[in-house]
Amino acid sequence: MKFNIFLFLTTVFFLSSCSSDKDETPEIDSSTQIEGTWDATALRIDEDNASDDAKFGQQILEFLTNKDCYIITLTFNGDMAVTAENSSNYLEINATDSGLDVPCPTESDTESSVYTYDGSILTIVDEDGETVEVNVSIDGDIMVVDAADLDIPNFDDSGELIFMRR
Repeated sequence: MKFNIFLFLTTVFFLSSCSSDKDETPEIDSSTQIEGTWDATALRIDEDNASDDAKFGQQILEFLTNKDCYIITLTFNGDMAVTAENSSNYLEINATDSGLDVPCPTESDTESSVYTYDGSILTIVDEDGETVEVNVSIDGDIMVVDAADLDIPNFDDSGELIFMRR
């Protein structure tokens, strides 16, 4: 009889200890996914339908990225402040005997603002006080941004800007 009671209690213990286990993963605050410094490394476009400006912007960005020159950098801080550095207005394109040369710009325009990020929409207040909403997706250290939404000269025609986190 004692053995049956012991067996019953042991069975109940094992069943109850397993039945309440939950696969609880901690909830990640999506606003922290975007924190860090991000460099634009590529412009993804539809080659068949993209304008010549978009194709040229893609080539320039690829050329400079291969030289470890990043002309668009976004820094998102935990205090919801964002700083954008943009050197695209200072690009110099030089014709040489071997083709075109684009030196890394030494100047940039810097703008600071505030932002919110809900996991898919980045909202920034621009220098004129206007609210700009941008579709964003983040996968690890890669951020994809709708280029047309950003309104960055030479890179806002079409496609997606690809950013890498440092």
